[in-house]
Amino acid sequence: MRTYDFSPLYRATVGFDRMASMLDRAMAADTATTYPPYNIEKLGENAYRISIAVAGFTADELNIEAKENQLTVTARKAETDEKPVYLHRGIAQRAFEKTFQLADHVHVTGASHVDGMLHIELERQVPEALKPRRIQIASGSRSPALEGKSETVEA
Repeated sequence: MRTYDFSPLYRATVGFDRMASMLDRAMAADTATTYPPYNIEKLGENAYRISIAVAGFTADELNIEAKENQLTVTARKAETDEKPVYLHRGIAQRAFEKTFQLADHVHVTGASHVDGMLHIELERQVPEALKPRRIQIASGSRSPALEGKSETVEA
């Protein structure tokens, strides 16, 4: 696997350190886990869904936590006194923790556990202050902000 050095990003940019750190983590080979399998879907312009295969886990054994820009899904099998005797065990029910980095303004809007799948609904909710707005163009030679200000210059 090819290794990339993101240190020039740290030297030449301000405020992008979180993105460079995220790229570092994404490129690290030891963070690539395949259990449990999952899908990330784009449902619309601002809507997403993460679907995780959680066969064998009940909704009580699953935990979803959103903190800052990180979504963490954990599963822990409840301890029971009965230990089944398997002739073949093909369904992995091992504990896991899966972490997803969320972009700014992406929020969890809901979750459901149906047919062995955990579906987490996400939505980008951009605040009004950050949305593009149309600027009214004043007619005439002077800007309304400059009206009432004198242009006298003393020598």
